[in-house]
Amino acid sequence: MDDHDGSSEGPDRVGVDRRSVLGGVGGALGAALAGCLGNGSAPPDPVTLTEEDRCDVCGMIIPNHPGPNAQIFYRDQQPSGHENPARFCSTWEAFQYDFDRLDRGWTRQVFYATDYSDVDYEITTDAGDRYISSHPEAEAFADGTGVTFVAGSAVLGAMGADLVGFTAEADATAFADEYGGEVIAFADVTPTVIGQLAQA
Repeated sequence: MDDHDGSSEGPDRVGVDRRSVLGGVGGALGAALAGCLGNGSAPPDPVTLTEEDRCDVCGMIIPNHPGPNAQIFYRDQQPSGHENPARFCSTWEAFQYDFDRLDRGWTRQVFYATDYSDVDYEITTDAGDRYISSHPEAEAFADGTGVTFVAGSAVLGAMGADLVGFTAEADATAFADEYGGEVIAFADVTPTVIGQLAQA
């Protein structure tokens, strides 16, 4: 795709205010699942993704593109030959990478995804397509196991159709009501779902 940077300049900018976070069910579920890491230790914290960081699947410079980001830490591994975490410019690419590494016997410590319940995101229009803003700063990420995703909405990310995540399920439902897509939990993201997004 074009090197669209998700900037908000121009008349096609459409601002979207952060929706209020309702309830703590998703966060509580994520915290409970985070305790099941095998060694009882807390997972590593997310990092800020900079212009030095390229996607471990497609090689694009992550902050230069719109859409949800992800990062995954693996125990005793160097993903793609570098220190943890593995870094991604799209959520579906992160799942694709993770499925492959888990098949190889790697141990995932934590899967972080952009939490659009916790950022002031924007929807921009470029050549008739709508894109959601990117938020590569560390504080914008949440443990993916506590995130509800909207899969395949009309709003695109760096690699086209994607999984847009919210820690508040009500936010995910509202987003899907407005932009389409299927509301699914982390555990319901399967290789089939990812394959459909990759071909969209």
